[in-house]
Amino acid sequence: MPKLEKGLVQVYTGDGKGKTSAAFGLALRAVGRGLKVYIVQFIKGGFDYGELYVADKLPNLTLKAFGRGRFVTQKPPDKVDVALAEEAFNLAKKVVESGEYDVVILDEVNVALSLNLISLEKVLELIKNKPKHVELVLTGRYAPNEIIEAADLVTEMREIKHPYRKGCLARKGIDY
Repeated sequence: MPKLEKGLVQVYTGDGKGKTSAAFGLALRAVGRGLKVYIVQFIKGGFDYGELYVADKLPNLTLKAFGRGRFVTQKPPDKVDVALAEEAFNLAKKVVESGEYDVVILDEVNVALSLNLISLEKVLELIKNKPKHVELVLTGRYAPNEIIEAADLVTEMREIKHPYRKGCLARKGIDY
């Protein structure tokens, strides 16, 4: 039985750190209140992220990561990357449309869109047709204007200063 009367569409985008962390913070808060959460990660499969070690230990939280463990940056995209992103989107669509989950997070979906791994029209259709009680969260840099327009809440993370610029590499437990 859904627990949210009205689910909104949230977007976390921008060039700053913290988009996925914000989404996971929301997921933790939702699970703490007894809501069911499903997280689909685009282009992050095969990487060693800290959230993978705890997700299956939390009640009412499901996480599925897609990708082949390498950064995707090229256009046109590799067919394997396109197939994995399509698989991720098809799962996300099924999860959202089922109405079984209160919160559905599409982590890095904006990056997948910017790399032409998935269709903008399909994502906009998913937003438009989601059940009214489902909170839908889309993360990742480069959110298209159409996604921003379709959202109820948009937060832009903006880098002001970052330790990477001084050679500080990603730290386990903090950055991944």
